[in-house]
Amino acid sequence: MSGQVGDLSPLQKKLLAQFRENIQDVLSALPNPDDFFLLRWLRARSFDLQRSEDMLRKHMEFRKQQNLDNILAWQPPEVVRLYNASGICGHGSGGCPVWYHIVGSLDPKGLFLSASKQELFKDKLRSCELLLRDCEQQSRKLGQKVEKIIAVFDFEGMGLRHLWKPGMEFVQEFFSALEANYPEILKHFIAVRAPKLFPVAFNLVKSYMSEDTRRKVVILGDNWKQELTKFISPDQLPVEFGGTMTDPDGNPKCLTKISYGGEVPKSYYLCNQVRVQYEHTVWAGPGAHAGGRQWGCVHCRWQFASDGGDIGFGIFLKTKMGERQKAGEMTKVLPSQRYNAHLVPEDGSLTCLKAGVYVLRFDNTYSLVHSKRISYTVEVLLPDQTIMEKLEKF
Repeated sequence: MSGQVGDLSPLQKKLLAQFRENIQDVLSALPNPDDFFLLRWLRARSFDLQRSEDMLRKHMEFRKQQNLDNILAWQPPEVVRLYNASGICGHGSGGCPVWYHIVGSLDPKGLFLSASKQELFKDKLRSCELLLRDCEQQSRKLGQKVEKIIAVFDFEGMGLRHLWKPGMEFVQEFFSALEANYPEILKHFIAVRAPKLFPVAFNLVKSYMSEDTRRKVVILGDNWKQELTKFISPDQLPVEFGGTMTDPDGNPKCLTKISYGGEVPKSYYLCNQVRVQYEHTVWAGPGAHAGGRQWGCVHCRWQFASDGGDIGFGIFLKTKMGERQKAGEMTKVLPSQRYNAHLVPEDGSLTCLKAGVYVLRFDNTYSLVHSKRISYTVEVLLPDQTIMEKLEKF
């Protein structure tokens, strides 16, 4: 199979030759620096030579930092292998490997309590390198260049717990690394069984995606199994996803290739809390309360920790605009109760059914002696309107 590319304009061919010349000093350290590989970096930066070179050189530093040349020899911890809810299985149109993500059955908090963030991140990078190796194998097998992948995301069962802040920050970090170090490898981002919450989740990560990646998002409707066969032939698609592929023992989920996650058993837990950076700090004096407000929420999420003892926490909806009201004069949304947030940080999320002023109140009225310092983060989660429009079609 030739390493040459024939569908370039004369100017693009000239820029490709110049790009190869500019990076001669690092070519030998690259795994497969053919024209197809170099074009990924040029296309990612619209054939701007300087920006493409800067991007590739930063990637070379990243490769060294993450030891990507040897990452395939690394084995993830057992808890990551069993519960990371993803896997590479089959090939789509043009021979593209397919990367499955079973979002709804993922237990992000359980994974963060059972493995280090570095191990989880390394596992994702390992999958990327496995996908690239699969592309090379398919290229040799088919006699044509295969350089893109298909990502299938199954969102059945996705809820607000999947928008847990440390977990979403990890997703944001990974998408950022993906864009910076694996440009132009995504052919389709296919979402199946996407719930109403999907546009909110997408809105949290879209700024970490390039505009080109966002355009590759495909949302399939109720007949998703039939539609999926337009991208992946039935013999390459697990029965679970509408195809005919099974494991050797006949399992329709192809469990030897795809992990479906699930709740992580506490026996895997290495610690009892995840360290969080909080955005605000307030004091609740003896017999007092403190709180913050959000206007017109669609969804919101929060995290808090206390120093000096446990703290009460509740959410209320103001019934009269512009007036200071006590808790008893407002509508209870989440009844106040005491949390041992001085021992383990608390987090939660809420779908706000009515527009209005929501008061998040920390209650220390039961303590007549001790002041409490509360560190907290509260965010309003809004949907991405473009994805909302796509989702509403179904």
